[in-house]
This record gives sequence, structure tokens and C-alpha cells, in this order.
Amino acid sequence: MPGNESTAKVLGYAGLIPFVVFSIGCWIPLPLITNAAQILIAYAAVILSFMGAVHWGVAMSSTDQQRGKVFIASVIPALIAWPALLLSQPLAMSVLLFGFIGLYAYDRSVEKSQALPDWYIPLRTRLTFTVALCLAAALLAVTMR
Repeated sequence: MPGNESTAKVLGYAGLIPFVVFSIGCWIPLPLITNAAQILIAYAAVILSFMGAVHWGVAMSSTDQQRGKVFIASVIPALIAWPALLLSQPLAMSVLLFGFIGLYAYDRSVEKSQALPDWYIPLRTRLTFTVALCLAAALLAVTMR
């Protein structure tokens, strides 16, 4: 359904705004923001957890006998994101960067078997590239302090 795809794209691209703004904030001061790096880490952890939940939904709607593996895979991003909130900023950003790239690799590997929509992986590619770029730039900024 084209309307759903358009909505997903708009929401996905809008979701990049905090990544871009707060990664820039790691380099230059932002008005009224005292810790852009910590805000970026918290937002990235929430979004990584949310992205994993896509596979929970896929597993719930599946009748495949192997869906237990998909349920397990769906919680791994949250199990990566949550501890990242407790780490130093450089380590947290590194863990989250690894988490986003790992989840993208998983998405690519199950694209056909989970019958993901045709538009999903191209969208994930663009979103993940931007998220990874933002986290890498922020990581560079916090390690240079």
C-alpha cells in the first residue's frame, strides 16, 4: 500500500533529525543543550530498540516453526542498547554503532525469509548509513575532547 510506504519514509527520515542535530552538537555548542552526546546516546538506544521490535512484529504474524529464533533476534538490539546507556560516551557510541550495523546486516540476511516489503531494505540502507555517519562523527568529537 503506497500510503503506508510514504508514511514510513516520512517518519524514518524525520527520525534522523535528532541524530543529525545532536551529532553536530557534539562538535559545536547548541543553544539550551548542555550534553548533546548523552542525548544522542539515549536517542540512539531508544531507536535501536525500536528497530529490533520490527522483527518481533514479523514473528508474531508468522506461522513459521522457526519464529522463536526471530523473537530472540528481535530483542538483541534492546539488549545491546540498554547497557550502552551505562557506558562511557565513546564506548556507548561504539556499541550503538555496532548495534545499528549489526541489525542492518541481520535485516539484509532475512529480507526474503521474513517477507519484508520491497521498500524496507532500501529505506533501511539510507537510514542506517546516516545514523552510522552521525554516530561515527559524534564518536570522533567525544574522543577528541
